[in-house]
Amino acid sequence: MTVHVDEAEPRAALGTKPTADPRTRSLVLLPIVRGEGDERRAPEGRLAEAVGLADAIALDVVNARTISVRNPRPATLFGTGMVDEIGAAAKEAEIELVVVDHPLTPVQQRNLERAWKAKVLDRTALILEIFGERAQTAEGSLQVELAHLTYQKSRLVRSWTHLERQRGGFGFLGGPGETQIEADRRQIAERIARVEKALEEVRRTRSLAREQRRRNNQPVVALVGYTNAGKSTLFNVLAGAHVESRDLLFATLDPTLRRLELPHGRTAILSDTVGFISHLPTNLVAAFRATLEEVTLADLVVHVRDIAHEESEAQAADVLSTLQALGVEPGQREVLEVWNKADLLSPEERQERQVSAPGQGAVLISAATGEGIDALLEAVETRLARHALVRDVTVPSSDGALIAWLYRNTEVLERADAEDGVHLTLRIPATLQADAYHRLGIEMPQTPPVSEPYQP
Repeated sequence: MTVHVDEAEPRAALGTKPTADPRTRSLVLLPIVRGEGDERRAPEGRLAEAVGLADAIALDVVNARTISVRNPRPATLFGTGMVDEIGAAAKEAEIELVVVDHPLTPVQQRNLERAWKAKVLDRTALILEIFGERAQTAEGSLQVELAHLTYQKSRLVRSWTHLERQRGGFGFLGGPGETQIEADRRQIAERIARVEKALEEVRRTRSLAREQRRRNNQPVVALVGYTNAGKSTLFNVLAGAHVESRDLLFATLDPTLRRLELPHGRTAILSDTVGFISHLPTNLVAAFRATLEEVTLADLVVHVRDIAHEESEAQAADVLSTLQALGVEPGQREVLEVWNKADLLSPEERQERQVSAPGQGAVLISAATGEGIDALLEAVETRLARHALVRDVTVPSSDGALIAWLYRNTEVLERADAEDGVHLTLRIPATLQADAYHRLGIEMPQTPPVSEPYQP
């Protein structure tokens, strides 16, 4: 079995002696299993992403490599010779933690820990550890804990070999949380029930808030995208917020809602969500149901892409796959694609993207520099208004209450005060058209009107 060493950045050889770095010395392994290839992604890119996940919780990644696996072993995934080779090298380098970027069964994880004398995390456990350290709000912590408990419930049969190092997160790396992991199934099930009950209350509260926004005619715009695509930076630019935005996988975990001002005076609610990733654990998607409902019920989904990333197309496919799993079908829901990080493109690539974006219904921007933000806001407003009706009306100047209602609940695109009254050009949301027609004393058309784009 051949071992290929592919490093996302220069790292020490696996056999080097440890330095004074206090962080957990780690090895990242990417198994390339025959018959499980991801044709959209190059092994180098997948390995770099795995290293990025390890870096996200400040592990000291001593080395990273891909390993070809022709015949996966039920007991260890890797062949005996490879297990021994990695174990010897890990011992020489005093590796404390091995990250295997592939699902591992409880038996495989236990056997590899025994063979390598080090803690072993698979991809799901690593992502859960990251989420455990990122969650800041009570809601986020509950969602991560539910995913963690669900993951651990099937692994209570194994014998845990804990490290002495004390860490945060949810106990995969030792420290707080170990007593919960070692609890029996009944205790786990009881805790899951309590967490699910608390999350159901969160879901109910969110539902009430959404209903209030509907009554106030405030549409929701949800930002989604692959992790580190620049959603939080864009969120800060659009909403004037101060959400943490770093060049780090899963820098944002807790959901955030802010007011969004649109070009013609209308407002919307802008929602920032957790970043998606390839092979996102299904129990994470289930645990974050309360948060992800903001996406499934949003009036407009804005898909933010890192257009400068070499695997942008593959990342976009992963995001769309996750959206479909949530019940958001691009053909049945308003989805606006935003090509972010235009500032990182070469002049030739930028020109090419500027030409191709309109034809694909996309907007080219740079959240870091502000390029294209005005065009994005115009596109958001246009998409939200697709099912609205643009109508010219005349309202008596003395009817201040009606004029005030129209300003609160519709978009006043133009106004002209004349002797016969106030002439208004309104964009009326579909949900308020019946009410608006009634207040204006206008008969509703027999067939639903089709709104044309407003041209001032």
